[in-house]
Amino acid sequence: MKSPGLNGHALKTSTDVSPRTLLTSNKPLAEILRPNTLEEYFGQSKVVGQQTLLRSLLDSQDIPSLILWGPPGCGKTTLAHIIASSSKKKGTARFVSLSATSTSTNEVREVIKQAQNELRLCKRRTILFIDEIHRFNKSQQDTFLPHVECGTLTLIGATTENPSFQVNAALLSRCRVLVLEKLSVEAMGSILDRAVATLGIKVLGQDQTIPKEQPQSDEPKIFIEQKALDTVAYLCDGDARAGLNSLQLAVQAQLSSARPNPSGQCGSQEILVKEDHIKEGLQRSHILYDRAGEEHYNCISALHKSMRGSDENAALYWLGRMLEGGEDPLYVARRLVRFASEDVGMADSAALPQAVSAFQACHFIGMPECEVIMAQCVIYLARAPKSVDVYKAYANVKACLRNHKGPLPSVPLHLRNAPTRLMKQLGYAKGYKYNPSFSGPVEQKYLPDELQGINFFTWTPSDL
Repeated sequence: MKSPGLNGHALKTSTDVSPRTLLTSNKPLAEILRPNTLEEYFGQSKVVGQQTLLRSLLDSQDIPSLILWGPPGCGKTTLAHIIASSSKKKGTARFVSLSATSTSTNEVREVIKQAQNELRLCKRRTILFIDEIHRFNKSQQDTFLPHVECGTLTLIGATTENPSFQVNAALLSRCRVLVLEKLSVEAMGSILDRAVATLGIKVLGQDQTIPKEQPQSDEPKIFIEQKALDTVAYLCDGDARAGLNSLQLAVQAQLSSARPNPSGQCGSQEILVKEDHIKEGLQRSHILYDRAGEEHYNCISALHKSMRGSDENAALYWLGRMLEGGEDPLYVARRLVRFASEDVGMADSAALPQAVSAFQACHFIGMPECEVIMAQCVIYLARAPKSVDVYKAYANVKACLRNHKGPLPSVPLHLRNAPTRLMKQLGYAKGYKYNPSFSGPVEQKYLPDELQGINFFTWTPSDL
């Protein structure tokens, strides 16, 4: 898998990081090897490639306010720090970094006050980086508005959530949104290749064994199977931070278990990191799924549309993505009940009881036992014939009510109930024909006179 894939978390090429640093440093490997320049930052060429508008703006230090949106580990924070590093070197701006998870509104106001003083006294702008900006509520986000508007602050916000939902519309309109992509397997392979090269770890290909060499130093010689690197690349799901840190954990574990020599050091030993060590550290593929965010809505939409398209195979996949990612099965079950009427409707009258039964069964037994029940219901709904007559007809009724001009029509007298003598005297229920009393069709109006002739199954608002 050694391919020159582009990555969004490229590594420093210096060799000042030794394998022993993995044990002695308190920093995660992803932080130790974080790039400092755009030349070291790869994989997001659509956003900061050589021919992009943003790259030109960054090179000229004309940095706009930005919202960096992307999945975990794709390089959002790294890009912000690259911008900060460049600004510090050229002296064009000062950089302040905050996290919305631990910063109060008063702290933000203090940063804004300092930024105003900096601009007034030193003619220097302030770049404010807010990590997890979606954690700020709407009123907290409003604090930035006037200062971003007048240029006191250049705001860079990082978020894993859809900014359309999580960032104030007014603030969003003053920022350029950059969508960073999840890293590919090839990109992760490139990241890991550079990591092991920087750390001096030798990679063993298939059927290769540790070469017999004379020890040159007290540092242990560390080897890693290519298959182990491939496993990290596949299991980290495009998250460079998770990939690098799982590699660090696997190497740490093997260094810790190495038997020391008589001098108390584990130098001159040969340590091999295998695929099993990687799997043990990473546990399993961490499925990118946030049950409270963007991916939640993406996956349920994909499930719904796959069932609507009668693709049971795809529907099962999206169901699995949600359940294995930790989604509440009752949420999915409620959506299946809705689907049974909205998309299957009268084409299969057994679909709704099937969906309701699945919901009740999920409520009774929970996960993981209910997953097969959910799968059965999804397959049934995907295979069922589809009809949107019910959905469209009721939508037309709502549109008719909203678009009606003037007072709504009165209920015809013959359709009204007449439980009292006064109501009967007023003509309530007069002339009503009780259908079971007639052997054939009954000629009777059931709509107000103003709506006679309307068929909500074929009606459009222009019919009013």
